[in-house]
Amino acid sequence: MSLKKLDPIVVGYDGSPGSRAALRWAVAEAVRQLSPLRLVEVFEPGPVGYPSADQVPLAGLRKVQERALDTLTDSIRLQHPQLAVDSVLVDGFAASSLIDESAHARLSVLGTRGHGGWTGILLGSVANQVSMHSAGPVVVVPAASRPRVQDKPTIVVGVDGSKASTKAIDFAFAQAEDRGARVVAVIVTPHPAPIFTGGLGLVIFDPADAANEDRILVSESLAGAGTDYPDVESEIRLMTGHPAQALVLAAENAELLVVGSRGRAGFASLLLGSVSLSVLHHAQCPVAIVR
Repeated sequence: MSLKKLDPIVVGYDGSPGSRAALRWAVAEAVRQLSPLRLVEVFEPGPVGYPSADQVPLAGLRKVQERALDTLTDSIRLQHPQLAVDSVLVDGFAASSLIDESAHARLSVLGTRGHGGWTGILLGSVANQVSMHSAGPVVVVPAASRPRVQDKPTIVVGVDGSKASTKAIDFAFAQAEDRGARVVAVIVTPHPAPIFTGGLGLVIFDPADAANEDRILVSESLAGAGTDYPDVESEIRLMTGHPAQALVLAAENAELLVVGSRGRAGFASLLLGSVSLSVLHHAQCPVAIVR
């Protein structure tokens, strides 16, 4: 996706606690980046047999929803007069509407849970579809993030040497520069599986060699971003175990956890399988999914 200077930060909103948390995060991000902000709310069709959206009572409900969205948009403009803020109430379905909006977005921001058309946004088809098919980065914000108590803000990024991981590193360093934060680059080596030879279970694995190879891979992966963002402090962290659990643990006190949309080894199918769902479900900080 080509990034134009005036591409907005798009935030999905429905009035739920999750979407309010996402809106707060998106507003703060727009202020940091001096980026336009666009609120997207979806008015979904009712169940089969209900009146269509141009009939009573749905037409009246849509008008009320539209007025509430306009009021919210005006309040953000008053609080942040330096921002260009607009909003739209879309007739359709949440996933497809947000995917369409992402084609013209700098960043898409979602809450962990919604209501109405956004129900189960992280655990159901909407989250999967938006995460897999969004044209650009997606940030998912927990409804109740814990305060981060640390001397310097931290951005954690998962590294595995893949192309998506390289983009995640660039995103993490850009975020760190904007926030005056440091980057912790995490590579996770899964526990070695036993190799059976002649009826005996033998583990052919040298932890020291594996750690050295991981450190070299991460150092090489960070080289470009380190040159582009020379003032950003970074740290390499080597971990073993399940990738999702390790990332969530590493990001326990982080401001943001950044992962690539697809990886290899421990990060394979990060968005499509149990690892991604586990990260999104258990991370206590916002999660950025970069492609």
